[in-house]
Amino acid sequence: MAELMYWEAIRRAHDEEMANDPLVICMGEDIGVAGGTYKATQGLYEKYGPERVMDTPISENGYTGLGIGASFLGVRPIIELMSVNFAWLALDQLFNSAAKVRYMSGGQLTAPVVVRSPGGTAHQLGAQHSARMEKVFMGIAGLRVVTPSNPKQAYGLLKSAVRCNDPVFINEHELMYNMKGEVPDAEFFHPLEGSEVAREGRDVTLFGYNISVHWCLQAAAVLSKQFGIEAEVVDLYALSPLDRAGIARSVRNTHRAVIVEEAEAPVGVGSEVMAIINEECFFELDAAPLRVSALNIPIPYNHGLEKAAIPNANDVVAAVRKMFGK
Repeated sequence: MAELMYWEAIRRAHDEEMANDPLVICMGEDIGVAGGTYKATQGLYEKYGPERVMDTPISENGYTGLGIGASFLGVRPIIELMSVNFAWLALDQLFNSAAKVRYMSGGQLTAPVVVRSPGGTAHQLGAQHSARMEKVFMGIAGLRVVTPSNPKQAYGLLKSAVRCNDPVFINEHELMYNMKGEVPDAEFFHPLEGSEVAREGRDVTLFGYNISVHWCLQAAAVLSKQFGIEAEVVDLYALSPLDRAGIARSVRNTHRAVIVEEAEAPVGVGSEVMAIINEECFFELDAAPLRVSALNIPIPYNHGLEKAAIPNANDVVAAVRKMFGK
């Protein structure tokens, strides 16, 4: 296996899919000549030209709509929104066109479009550039939502998304683009549905996705070493549809659950996972599930306040200790 950075894995997936199918194109702000804000399309403009790697104006609603319309005719666009904060401007196209066209046309039209966008709290980008919007997208029927936590997933999920006939939103995290990890040398397609056990355990399940998976893994190591608590870590890489069976399977194994997310708690991923736990395995629980989430405030610009507003591995450890009375 090769060790690649997260952005390198995404770029490799772009390159392979564009080489495989001439109808795969890329669209977005600064993705061509500049190679993308996070280098995910670096070198593709020179290789495939401006007709397939399209630098767009600063008009998310416009170019997202253009890509979705092209997908109705068989083109497979990969649309990059420079920041998920700007996705608000494209929601009408995504929700009312891409997500609904298969159903409203009785299957006569599909929208095989991929929209990738980084989000999350990075370093002092302010409230308007620190959104965690995954909970918005996962509530839209007809739209698949995945969120890779490592380079292998970033590579395989993008390749699978390009070949899927449903619209797929890929939620990346701004702090993870330089993360390194092993990616298979051979072509690899990651399932768009399911979850993965990132660490096995018997005492409590820690549910996370993208960056919070790493907080869970850090917390699990501390819990094992200092408190003798063996935590299982489940990576919810697919947010829509959520893996009900996988969630229930882990909770039936450990009988306790803590859901960890960087986003604010109200109407979030944690809320939905907690609902699934209550519906699927309520009588298996030895304790009430807990959530570890951001404060329900706009993210401050001040560095100290920014860090205080979002959770980390220490908060996960504290939640588990509270659950066990330690």
